[in-house]
Amino acid sequence: MKCIAFIQTKEGQATKASLEAAGFAASMGETVAVVSGKLNGDGGLGAVGVGRVLQGEAQLDDGQCARLVSAAAENEGASTVVCAQDHLGKAVAGRVAVRLGAGLIAGVTAAPEGNGYTRNVFSGKATARVVGNTDKLVITTTPNAIGMPESAGGTATVESFSADLGDRKVEILEAAAPSTGGRAPLPEAELVVSAGRGLKGPENWGIIEDLADAVGATTACSRPVSDIGWRPHHEHVGQTGIAIRPNLYIAVGISGAIQHLAGVNGSKVIVVINKDPEAPFFKAADYGIVGDAFEVVPKLTEAFKAL
Repeated sequence: MKCIAFIQTKEGQATKASLEAAGFAASMGETVAVVSGKLNGDGGLGAVGVGRVLQGEAQLDDGQCARLVSAAAENEGASTVVCAQDHLGKAVAGRVAVRLGAGLIAGVTAAPEGNGYTRNVFSGKATARVVGNTDKLVITTTPNAIGMPESAGGTATVESFSADLGDRKVEILEAAAPSTGGRAPLPEAELVVSAGRGLKGPENWGIIEDLADAVGATTACSRPVSDIGWRPHHEHVGQTGIAIRPNLYIAVGISGAIQHLAGVNGSKVIVVINKDPEAPFFKAADYGIVGDAFEVVPKLTEAFKAL
């Protein structure tokens, strides 16, 4: 099997989600990566099993990225295209599937088993094993679900690649990622500390920041908190926000509505801190602390610092 992996970059390096997708593709067969824009060296792709990188133009819109990937797949005779299941990856994957007449399996969460792929269904309450029955297949991989592959220790060759990209439908005036204060972006974060309306106001968020700093975590929040402007919208996790799968998710003052749980129940370990013993979130928690956040969180922070 020959695969194409669509790679997104940040400051010339492949993003973690893209490296996971590339490693997934490399586990199935010979893999060629497609990159739009700047790349430092091979961007770390050789280490996850990619042999060659096709480098296209920078600042492409979604449709042009899809044209670039489709042209690479046809040029290389690839039967499978793999993208990360993020904002751009989802926009590109659907377009590529249409262009190639391929099936699409979205949100894969585990390494391939034979010709089947595992994905979450019913907002993460169950898993399904899906088999593609088309000659060509497009797959998107859920960030943080499959994990980084062991380093292959190789280096990929980088070649320029051009294709008929059509007219630009969207003019990109500026591209800037939201500030995360030096922390990992939420989709890639392995440790997350999140809070809800139980914090009573934005002026109390310091205890959440302190706990996040103590464990090296990224901060997040529930939807009501971002809707009323206590925290920026890019920190909102849940079904209608960012779906995350960290190793550790600490939820402070969040009741655990089903919409929030749907976006975080892929976390490997969930710790809930809430003064309401009947909070629904405790049913989904691996560990729960019933207590006042303003007493518990500072003590937890000091305990982490002591370690």
